[in-house]
Amino acid sequence: QVQLVESGGGLVQAGGSLKLSCAASGNIFSINVMSWYRQAPGEQRELVAAIPSGGSTKYTDSVKGRFTISRDNAKNTVYLQMNSLKPEDTAVYYCHAEVVTVTVGWSTTRQYWGQGTQVTVSS
Repeated sequence: QVQLVESGGGLVQAGGSLKLSCAASGNIFSINVMSWYRQAPGEQRELVAAIPSGGSTKYTDSVKGRFTISRDNAKNTVYLQMNSLKPEDTAVYYCHAEVVTVTVGWSTTRQYWGQGTQVTVSS
């Protein structure tokens, strides 16, 4: 079993910054892609940023130039640095990971979600 634990959400004024963290633990052989999603009230969950184990990062257009995703593979942790926050960034932010586990000589790839952390940006 794998758990994702997020931290770093909170209330901030427009123009401010927050840094989210998400640590994965459990039966982990490797993690392919780590991502951040968000869901505002009444809206669908959307991809904010993604970072593969190797290769380039990906961002939704509305956060390009303001948010930076990074990861520490040794700690199985992904971060989201959010700068120049806007009220429209208000949402519950979810961590997502594509995790490879190895058991008795065979591997399985599964998707895991964190519990979510609230980010509120006041105007």
